Amino acid sequence: MKISEMNWKDVEAAAARDPRCIVPVGSTEQHAQLSLCVDAILAEKVAVDAAEPLGIPVFPVMPFGLAPYFEAYPGTISLRVETLLAVMRDVLVSVRRSGFRQILIVNGHGGNSPVSALAQELMADWGDVSIKYHEWWKAPRTWEMVQQIDPSGSHANWMENFPWTRLAHAPAPEGEKPPFDMGLMKASPPAQGRVLMGDGAFGGPWQRPDDQMQALWDSGVAETRDALEGPWPDLGA
Repeated sequence: MKISEMNWKDVEAAAARDPRCIVPVGSTEQHAQLSLCVDAILAEKVAVDAAEPLGIPVFPVMPFGLAPYFEAYPGTISLRVETLLAVMRDVLVSVRRSGFRQILIVNGHGGNSPVSALAQELMADWGDVSIKYHEWWKAPRTWEMVQQIDPSGSHANWMENFPWTRLAHAPAPEGEKPPFDMGLMKASPPAQGRVLMGDGAFGGPWQRPDDQMQALWDSGVAETRDALEGPWPDLGA
C-alpha cells in the first residue's frame, strides 16, 4: 500500500486498524553505469514488496542521504548530517502524529547510519513508539547469500545490479573490476577519491546472472517482511 495511492482518510483508517508503517530511506549518488537513484529505488521497492501482502502503508522514499565521498561525480546529492537528521526527525514526528506506533525504517544506503541513532533518541523521548532501523541488504540471511554468491558484493557492482536499477543505454562492462586502495579512498577528498574509484564501482564483477539476483532479492524481501511482522515491543506494558 503506497501512500501515493492513498488519501488522508485511507491513512487514518490504516493507522486505526494497524500501528505499522514503513519509511524507506535512500540516496542519490553515483553508482557507476547504474542509475544514480539505486539506493532509493531498492529501499522503496523492497519495502513495497515486503508490505504489500500485509496491507501495510509505505511512505515515499527519502531520496537523499549522506554521500560526501561521491561529490566529485555529477548528479550526486549529499546532505549534511544535521540536515538528514532534521528531515528524518520531522518525517518521523509526522508519521507518529498520523497515528502509527510501529515504524520500520528501511534503509538502502550505508552512509545513512546516523538515522539509527536518531531512532533510538526519539523512542527515548516519546516512549509510545517503536522504531526499527533495517538495512535490507545487510540482514543476516541476505548478507549470507551475498557472501555465497560472491564476497566482493559492494557499492555499484553486481550486488546492486538488478533489472530495476539498470539503464538501457548503459550496459554493464564485461568481466570484473580490479580492487583499489579503499583505505586511501576513504582518506581522500572527493576529487582524489574519484581518481582512485574511476567509474565508481568498488571492484569485483559488474553483473551476475539474473536468477542469482532474483534469489537475493527474494531473501531481502522476506527478511524485510520478517522485520515488519515482528516481534514488536508491548508499549502498553
